[in-house]
Amino acid sequence: MREPSAVFVQASPSDGLTTAARSGASWSAAGVDVTWSDGAVEVTASAVSRVALRWSEQLPQDALVLGDAWERSYGDLQWRHQQPERLLPWYFLVHDPATRRTTGAGVDVQPSAFCAWTVDADGFTLWLDLRNGGGAAHLNGRTLTAATVRRFEDAGTPWLTLQAAVAMMSTRLPARPEPAPVVGANNWYYAYGENFDEKAVLQDATTIVELADGHPVKPFSVVDDGWYPGGIASGGPWDRGTPGVFDDLAGTAAAIKAIGARPGLWFRPLLVREPEQWAGSGPHDKPGRALDPSYPEVLDQVRADLRRFQDWGFELVKHDFSTYDLFGRFGPAMGSRLTDAGWQFHDRSRTTAEIILDFYREIRAAAQDVVLIGCNTVGHLAAGLVDVQRTGDDTSGRDWERTRKMGVNTLAFRLPQHNRFFTVDADCVPCTPQTPWELNERFLDLIARSGTALFLSIDPTARTQRSDRALRNGIRLALSGGEASGIEPVDWLVNTTPNAWRAGAEDLHYDWSRPWGADPTAN
Repeated sequence: MREPSAVFVQASPSDGLTTAARSGASWSAAGVDVTWSDGAVEVTASAVSRVALRWSEQLPQDALVLGDAWERSYGDLQWRHQQPERLLPWYFLVHDPATRRTTGAGVDVQPSAFCAWTVDADGFTLWLDLRNGGGAAHLNGRTLTAATVRRFEDAGTPWLTLQAAVAMMSTRLPARPEPAPVVGANNWYYAYGENFDEKAVLQDATTIVELADGHPVKPFSVVDDGWYPGGIASGGPWDRGTPGVFDDLAGTAAAIKAIGARPGLWFRPLLVREPEQWAGSGPHDKPGRALDPSYPEVLDQVRADLRRFQDWGFELVKHDFSTYDLFGRFGPAMGSRLTDAGWQFHDRSRTTAEIILDFYREIRAAAQDVVLIGCNTVGHLAAGLVDVQRTGDDTSGRDWERTRKMGVNTLAFRLPQHNRFFTVDADCVPCTPQTPWELNERFLDLIARSGTALFLSIDPTARTQRSDRALRNGIRLALSGGEASGIEPVDWLVNTTPNAWRAGAEDLHYDWSRPWGADPTAN
């Protein structure tokens, strides 16, 4: 990657961008020094908010541009024509239809800044958000390696180029051990935390073990949101289950194991039910209850939660909602501002990205050998620190359109991250009376072939001979690792929910639509 053509800095969020003066491989302005060292961007400052690096380069005519998402995607990943203001988190690709070449740029995973790109006819810009919450990070003269920039060359096709790009951005991660397939039951999309007790969880475990049909790889059975006092998504403490519903979580885990499945547990680490002295000051809709992980005491509490879950006997933990609890926003609302202005973390000496990375690292270390799922976690920061990443927003057991929009889209556009950043999880396949099984069955077949994580929400009242046959085939294929050749979306350049796929030499076609097409009024 060649040096940038120009650099701009913003010391305070209230300042405009200032053009930095160049001296060799360094640029300086407004008390901020930026150094380029073989792709590494180093920033030295007393206080800093943003740095922008600009490369002047002609965009091919009629180019198609692709980027990633801050955390989960929301059915919004796609190749688009030139849109100069479009924010492209973490990396971008440019495909030239005339030459059929695909190139791009990105940053290594686990950077110390929130990194995004914009692309226009005359070049591209890397935006490094170095803020602390909604204000400047006070580095106090510290030199920070904000990001390491990579340039991607054409690898033959857009799909191969994205695969090579993801591999390049994760080069510095420790080699991932051969991942065991992650397959299991999760009743969220038929129960939604209601009428949900130990009996239902054990029924799910029995169902998934029955459908796995003696496969040597054991499936999981996950106790999802709703197992603790206070109601759905209400927050911790995570030291007990709801009386009369989950009286003995260790006993529940042991019963799941006795059935032949591996027990898993959901929790929301950064929210408590009552106001807490270590709460953050950010724009949360539950003031005083969202915890600030820059307090050491908060990390102590999260470590204690994970030790407790292990002591109870759980072998998988899903941590959820932390991006929302930090920023007060989900991915689509984060945009270029990320969060509201005017608030900061307790520790103002680190960037938001550094604080989140330390939080993820503490969870990873405390979890030890437990399989970690990150949901509503920042993918480029969580890479290498979670085993499984929910890469798209929720599918649905009530509305097929949501599964089509969210599940198919994230699988198609983030599949190259699978087994490089983490195991991709496109979210659950529902089997419910409210959704058409013939469409859910196609989604099941695609996920099973992909070798990505497969979780199933199987309403006992929706089971039929047809559904059981498809579920058994899909579960066993997924437990075996999917198609050995892998799968690839064929029409992803022109379709946000690809219908045409390829598995080795086999061409596949999935019709995701109802007789009336896609319903624009659905969620």
